[in-house]
Amino acid sequence: AASRQLRWFTGVRHINMIPKRIEMPVQVEEILGKLREHGYEAFAVGGCVRDAILGRIPGDWDITTSAKPEEVKAIFHRTIDTGIQHGTVTVLVDREILDDGSGSPASHTDYAFEVTTYRVDGVYTDHRRPESVCFTASLEEDLKRRDFTINAMAYNPEQGVIDIFGGQEDLEKGIIRCVGEASERFDEDALRILRAVRFAAQLDFVIEDQTREAMRDQAKFLKDISAERICTELTKMIVSKHPERLEEAYELGLTNIFLPEFDRMMQTPQNNPYHLYDVGRHTLQVMRAVSATPVLRYAALLHDVGKPECKTTDETGVDHFYGHQELSAKMARTILRRLKLDNDTIDQVCRLVRNHDYGLSGDGPGMKSFRRFVAQLGAEHFADFLEIRKGDMAGQSAYHLEQRRQVIAHMEAMYAEIIEQKQCLKLSELEISGKDLIAIGVKPGPDMGRILKALLDRVLEEPELNTREQLLAIVKESYL
Repeated sequence: AASRQLRWFTGVRHINMIPKRIEMPVQVEEILGKLREHGYEAFAVGGCVRDAILGRIPGDWDITTSAKPEEVKAIFHRTIDTGIQHGTVTVLVDREILDDGSGSPASHTDYAFEVTTYRVDGVYTDHRRPESVCFTASLEEDLKRRDFTINAMAYNPEQGVIDIFGGQEDLEKGIIRCVGEASERFDEDALRILRAVRFAAQLDFVIEDQTREAMRDQAKFLKDISAERICTELTKMIVSKHPERLEEAYELGLTNIFLPEFDRMMQTPQNNPYHLYDVGRHTLQVMRAVSATPVLRYAALLHDVGKPECKTTDETGVDHFYGHQELSAKMARTILRRLKLDNDTIDQVCRLVRNHDYGLSGDGPGMKSFRRFVAQLGAEHFADFLEIRKGDMAGQSAYHLEQRRQVIAHMEAMYAEIIEQKQCLKLSELEISGKDLIAIGVKPGPDMGRILKALLDRVLEEPELNTREQLLAIVKESYL
């Protein structure tokens, strides 16, 4: 029942159908024109055509052509052999000189576009890449190898949209459908299984039935895909407008391969007055409630990941999850390292996960303990902490909700006071430094560091002590 309650997506999208002309960067038109002038076919292809039809601004413009790589290089004299073994040459065009008026040397910017020869992929043996690539003179053969119909359209100004596989109709109906046989497309590259859910989340589309069944049957092949590629698709999915579509990845058996911890969350009830949903579906609600940044969405995804391990049930049948914050932070670090996220993102996520329940009990923290909390958290991270706290409440019941809101408001007011009064929260904000300590006889070394930390500890308790005179007096009295 809970699963049915969280069917947030609409399923069908009505859009304006294909415009007579797709607006594209002048540099793309120039590349297409030069290739055609030399007797070759050339089209913008793939996601840029899809996005332009949807009225979105494409992030990248990919070009496909009947010209061989060496022929492309002969036409455009400024190129990079990006993936020449697969037929891809990057063409650099329209160098602009940027002068900011400061008198410093001008910088140069190149527009770079990938131009790829029509190709037919050879046999796939590892669900990741073809054993070989053969060039072809046929646009249709090139489009056949692409993943979904909505990504298998080509366009140039002279011929308009080339749509062999019904991509326009699927865009109109809001459908994700494989080109040709779904099982063959997923056998070629198993990452397409996860990409299907990612596109569904980004576009709020439904996945066509045969495509869904092939995804379910072949989900096991995701084990052959690198963590980096999995992470790229997962991140795009969870920062989309519909991160809750991760539930669909769970139902199709995908998360069991790359995020089995989420499966346990989906299978862990929360019989507790503060909760409406099991751990997993509560998590989906929290993800929807926070801003679409990787740090906040991953923190929302993993803030309760330790709950299944911590769950206990008391004699009245109420579930408790004591200590889940610390365990969740530990598990989050393991998971994010496994997914190969960068260290800075991992540190920020784990900090939020560990502290997401701060101030939950009673009437909230007092000013002294709150000041220490902000110092430990880092003032620059307080806004993210608030988002996670508020997002967490958005996925909970109305039980004591007004009290929890008052605690949040109380913390916001205390934070505003700290910032307004410029209260010291870190060593660099102390009104004395190591040079001041040396001047009164403290020798450089570990003792100096310990003294500065002790001073910060005093100032966190009593912020009015953060003056040069008072801090030097404390040092002279207690350490010299």
